[in-house]
Amino acid sequence: MRIKAAVLRNMGLPMPYAQSQPISVEEVELAPPGRGEVLLRIHAAGLCHSDLSAINGDRPWPMPIVIGHEAAAEVVELGDGVTDLAVGDHVVLIFRPNCGACASCSVGRPALCGPGGESNAAGSLLGGYRRLSAVGHAGIDGRADGPLHHHLGCAAFAEYATVSRRSVVRIDPTLPWDEAALFGCAVITGAGAVFNTAKMEAGSRVAVVGLGGVGFSSLLAAVAGGARQVVAVDMLDSKLALARSLGATVCVNASEPDALEKIREATSGGVDYAFEMAGNVAALELAYRMTARGGTTVTAGLPNPAARWSLQAVSLIAEERTLKGSYVGSCVPSRDVPRFIAMYRQGLLPVDCLLSERIRLEDINPALDRLARGESIRQVMMMG
Repeated sequence: MRIKAAVLRNMGLPMPYAQSQPISVEEVELAPPGRGEVLLRIHAAGLCHSDLSAINGDRPWPMPIVIGHEAAAEVVELGDGVTDLAVGDHVVLIFRPNCGACASCSVGRPALCGPGGESNAAGSLLGGYRRLSAVGHAGIDGRADGPLHHHLGCAAFAEYATVSRRSVVRIDPTLPWDEAALFGCAVITGAGAVFNTAKMEAGSRVAVVGLGGVGFSSLLAAVAGGARQVVAVDMLDSKLALARSLGATVCVNASEPDALEKIREATSGGVDYAFEMAGNVAALELAYRMTARGGTTVTAGLPNPAARWSLQAVSLIAEERTLKGSYVGSCVPSRDVPRFIAMYRQGLLPVDCLLSERIRLEDINPALDRLARGESIRQVMMMG
C-alpha cells in the first residue's frame, strides 16, 4: 500500500531545519505484515530527542530511514501466527523489540534483548525484515523502488506502519491517542528509571537533570513515589516554572555558576538519587557531583557515542556510590505500560501536562527546531 511517511536521507544538516529540510514527507510503499508482524494505523506520534539525535548525527543510523518511535496506533491487519491481538485493538509502540528467548529476555530484562538491539542497529524489524520501499527516490540499494530502513523497529512518523508483534503493547482503548503515545517512550523511560532502575525509596531526596519529556516523566514519578525533596535542574526558566507546578520543591538553573552549591545546600549535602536525562557529559557530571555519599546516579540521556567522561574513581569506592545506566526505563513493557497508564488514570502521573502542542506530519521540520531549542516538552503529531 502507498502511504505518506517522514524520510531522513542525510544526517547532519544544519539548523534551522525549517530551512535545511532534513525530513522529506514522501509517498512510500508499505508491505503487508509477515509472520509474527502486525499492520498498524498510526494515530499519534511524539517527537523525542532520540528522533532529533538521528537527524543531527548524535545517534547514527543507516540511511535512508523512516523515523519516529513513540506512537499510539490501531491494529488493522494481523500477520500469520499473531493470535493474541485483534483488528481494532489499540496499542503503543515500544522502541526496543524483545525476542522473548535470549539470555536477557529470559531473566526479565527485555530492554537488553540481543536480537532486538541488533535489528534496531540494522534499521530492520525483528528478524531482519524491511517492509518499506522508496517510490521515486533511491532506496538503500540505489534503486528508485529500493528498501528503506525502519527507525527503532517502528518507523512511526507515517500514516501506517508494519512492525513486529514484539514491538507493541495493547492498551486501554479509552485513552486518547495523543496521551497514549507518550507511554511508548517518554513515560516508560523516565518513570521506569525511577521505579525500575533506581528503585527509589519513599522519603528520598531526588534530582532530575534535563527537563524534556523523559525528564519530566522522572520528576512526576519521583513525586508519585513519595520523594521528600525533588530538585528540578534545567537551563530554561520556563521549564523550571512548570516543574515547580508539578511538584518540584527546589528549582535550579544549570547555567548558574553556583548551581551545584545551591543544590547541595538545599539538600543538606546532596541527593539520594540523581537522574540525568539531558544526554550530555556536562549534565552527567553535574548529576554525579550532586549525588550524596551512598547515593545513586542514574543516566538515561544517550549522549553521542564518542562522548567520554572522566570519573573520579575513588569517589565511587570511598563514598559507596552507585552509577547506573537505564535503557527503556529497565521496563518490562507488557507489565509497565498498563501500570503507568493506571497511575495516570488515578492522577498519580499527570503526563498530559507534558503535551506542548499538536502538529501535522507536514510540520515536522519547524517542530524539530522547537524541540532542539528546548521550547517544547512533547509535541505530538496527529495522524488522524
